[in-house]
Amino acid sequence: MSGGVGPTYNDVNLPREQENKSSRAQASFNGKRHSTPKKIMFLSFRHLSALAVALVLSASGMVSPQDWLFVLFSIVYSYFLFKFAFPKLLSSPEPPVFSQTKNFLIYLYTGAVIGLLLPIAYILDGIFEGDREGIKAAAPHLFLLCSQVFMEGVVFSAWFSIPIQVFVPIFYNSRRIFSIIDWLRNEFSKVNEGYGGSTRRLYIGRGLAIASMAFWCFNLFCFLLPVYLPRAFKRYYSAYKVKD
Repeated sequence: MSGGVGPTYNDVNLPREQENKSSRAQASFNGKRHSTPKKIMFLSFRHLSALAVALVLSASGMVSPQDWLFVLFSIVYSYFLFKFAFPKLLSSPEPPVFSQTKNFLIYLYTGAVIGLLLPIAYILDGIFEGDREGIKAAAPHLFLLCSQVFMEGVVFSAWFSIPIQVFVPIFYNSRRIFSIIDWLRNEFSKVNEGYGGSTRRLYIGRGLAIASMAFWCFNLFCFLLPVYLPRAFKRYYSAYKVKD
């Protein structure tokens, strides 16, 4: 699971650019181009848990129809891109764009804590305090992130090509920034609206919204777009040249 950070492989996103492996990847392509992928779909317990959280939030009435339409559109458009723009070039599972690194493991779990665990704890605490407005403000971001984690589990299976794997985290991360902006506005307008909750929850909500904005903006503008996107497309079009 990526926690929404970006590329995943074997349920954990551990990127370090692979060095001196281009020839090995080409040899693997030549040797496996006619093979059938053994793993058609990879949905771990974490991906299914993320889906369950998204469904619970939706059933609670805290998710707008627009967010649900966004998720449905992402599914349809991902398949459209896969069929008509970026078909899968290798018959065997494509190697990951990044390999393991300890530093990114820390980055991965930071994203999971800020994006998933803390918002879930914040919403559960709001249920006990009766802060429905605070829960409603944080729910869209959590719903979209859980939907993203589930979608990443789908597109990082053997079915989809690398560009589709790029599309999902960038598409969702871009949308979630707007939901975090709405969350920030709600948190900083509570006092003006006569907020009746505890001061502790007020500052925790503001801090969590600010941390989410900082982390996910960094993830989008400093990792996904300038680092992951060009490397993934380079890998995809290298395979395209080999196939030709």
